[in-house]
Parts: sequence; structure tokens; C-alpha cells
Amino acid sequence: MNNWRDKLFVTLQYLVPQHSLSRLVGMLARSEVPWIKTTFINLFMKRFGIDLSEAQIEDADQFPSFNAFFTRALKADARPLEASGDNEIACPADGAVSQLGAIRANQIFQAKGHDYSLYDLLGGDSALASEFTNGQFATIYLSPRDYHRVHMPFTGTLRETRYVPGDLFSVNEATANGVPNLFARNERLVCIFDTEQGPMAVILVGAMIVAGIETVFSGQVTPLPKQVVTTDYLRTAPITLQKGDELGRFLLGSTVVMLFPEGKAGFADNLKAGSQVQVLCKLGAYAH
Repeated sequence: MNNWRDKLFVTLQYLVPQHSLSRLVGMLARSEVPWIKTTFINLFMKRFGIDLSEAQIEDADQFPSFNAFFTRALKADARPLEASGDNEIACPADGAVSQLGAIRANQIFQAKGHDYSLYDLLGGDSALASEFTNGQFATIYLSPRDYHRVHMPFTGTLRETRYVPGDLFSVNEATANGVPNLFARNERLVCIFDTEQGPMAVILVGAMIVAGIETVFSGQVTPLPKQVVTTDYLRTAPITLQKGDELGRFLLGSTVVMLFPEGKAGFADNLKAGSQVQVLCKLGAYAH
């Protein structure tokens, strides 16, 4: 922990009613009452210096709700697919690299002094965890000012999703440094895809005042009953998403964790913890 403010910030998160606060904010964020949505949008834009020049809608008054503003679409040419090579892996979101690298057996590095379990992250499925043992991971943090749609890192067919209930701690650097097992204890949606390079996991992690997670194939998926809910998509019409396609979105900011099998993926040499990234830039590549 860097200083007393970080310690206080983390301590308060243990004390506040995380889910109740998040759902209340969610109600306000969905509101289309003009003075509510305009107040929220204007305060947010001023606080975080939001630039709408890349957005399809550049006039803040034209958004019907704060959620519509927050999950705004970008212009078609704002984020070209830079990872266009057949074996290249695209970054799934705008944001910053929290951590990336090797999964050590079944342990994933969170921050100095903190690892967390691959088994716990995936909701307690040992068979699924074994598919990524000794593999590679990348964690991307989306700050409040970032574009909040999540895109496919690589072409894949959706095998299953696992909704895992949990806490709603913030996922910024201070909390990652101060809350053990952060990404394996927060509410999350695990999406497992089968690709030509093997399985790939894209995990959307909820956070404090995140009012929900949406996907293009199931709509809003949180909140749900407080138990792990697995949905098998191979038993219905297969859903294949191409690299760069939209996968889902966060209703307020959070984190994406990606998992790749052992010996398959590597990351760009210039990327490290703290590196700023944009959606669809080259995150790494599969071995030929």
C-alpha cells in the first residue's frame, strides 16, 4: 500500500454495503429523467475529462441515460484492428495492463505480495482450470474515462459461460495492492471460447458501483442468484465471434482477465504492468 489514503480507501470498501450501493447507482444510471441523467453525465465528464470526439454521439445531451453515455459506441475508424495477423491476439479493451505473464501452476499474479488461484477465478471447476494450468494470463484495467465495450481477442466459438457471485471491491491499483484474491472474490462472468489455438477464457470482473455486465449473446447477466450459474452454449445454436467483434460491456468500469493454455500465447515485448493499451491493438500472438 502506498499511503494512508490507499489504506483508508480499501478499509472503507470492507465496511460499505457494496451490492446495495452498486444497485442504487445502477438505478440512477438507467434513469432517463433529464435532470438526473444530465447531472450525472456533466459531473462525470468534468471529473474524468471525457472527450467525446471519438464517439458516434458527440453531444452529451443526446444520450438518453448515463448508461448510454458510459457504454457509448465509437466511430468506425476510431479503433482499427491493429492485431490483424492470423495468429495475433487483440487487446479486448481500452485501459491499462494491470499484470500479464505466466500462470505458475495454478497461481496468477495479482500484485506484489498477492497471487490468486486459477481454480477460484474460474468458479471452482478443476477440469476447466486444468486447461489453463501453466498457461498465460493478461489483466486489463478499465478506468472510468475509458471506452467500456469489450471485444474479442481472437476468433472463437462460445463453449460456456460461468456466472460467479462475489464481492464488488473496486479494481483499481490501490485495491489490487491491498485486497487479497481480488479478481477471484469479485462478482464475474467467465466466458470460455474454443479457438483454432485451443481454449481461451475472457473474464469480465465486476467492481464497486458496477451496475451490471452485458454480453452480446445474453444481454445483462448480473445480478443473478448467489450461486455459480453455468450456461452450455454448445447445446444450442453455436455462437462464433470474430476477432474484434464486440463481446460485451460494463455498466461502469472494471477489469478483463484473459487466459490462454500452456505453450500457446506470448505477449508483446513492450507491454508490462502499467502500460496503456487500446482495444484491438496487438496484445500478443500465438506461436506458429
